[in-house]
Amino acid sequence: MREENTLWTYHDFIKKVNEIYDIDLSLYKEAQMKRRITSLRNKNSYDNFYLYFKAIQENRTLLEEFLKRITINVSEFFRNPRRWDVLRDKVIPTLITEKNSLTIWSAACSTGEEPYSLAIMLMESFPNIHFKILATDLDEVILKQAQEGSYHEKALKEVPKYLKLKYFTQNNESFQVIDQMKKHITFKKHDLLKDAYPTNVDLIVCRNVLIYFTEEAKKMIYDKLSRALIKEGVLFIGSTEQIFEPNSYNLHILDTFFYQKKYF
Repeated sequence: MREENTLWTYHDFIKKVNEIYDIDLSLYKEAQMKRRITSLRNKNSYDNFYLYFKAIQENRTLLEEFLKRITINVSEFFRNPRRWDVLRDKVIPTLITEKNSLTIWSAACSTGEEPYSLAIMLMESFPNIHFKILATDLDEVILKQAQEGSYHEKALKEVPKYLKLKYFTQNNESFQVIDQMKKHITFKKHDLLKDAYPTNVDLIVCRNVLIYFTEEAKKMIYDKLSRALIKEGVLFIGSTEQIFEPNSYNLHILDTFFYQKKYF
């Protein structure tokens, strides 16, 4: 081992991660991501970034732990319920004024609570609307959990009891989504930073993930999200986020955290 390898900096580490795993961590806010990775490295008792990188290359469990740690997987059903009320009462009616079908993209969907929440809302409140949901995330391990659709009761704290009974089957403390919901959802791996975006989408839900990106990366992603929408389509972002100068992306504020595509 060359001595300089033991002196890798954080920037050496993320450069190698990009080369080998095609994940560009330089587009994430450095202080937050460096703290997250350093904490994980130290937890596993590696003294430097070089040794930790070699370890994740050779140990699948460490690699999966690393990928899970660098992605944002905090989610629950109907997170921030007041925003879901706006989605149900204002946004969806706007989108179906002249049609009875919807194409929805749940971007950075984590363990699946968000796309399943969308399915419940649409099946419950808009039973005559045909819809399909594309649910994507960078983390394949997390996507597998989402496809399984099994959740602890704490993830369903915002779900009324009658909806739990209707859309889940309970097994001790585990709640399994019914197969009827799964038929509307396609799960797929997707990297917001480098993969092609879907097109002609009516509603994009991309919440509480862009706060971890640099301003340059945010601008690129917002531009691509806007291009993915149909005219009059809507982008739903998280409560920790805000789009400055939405007009530059052909967006205008429809409601708090909701942006509609317009041409100016």
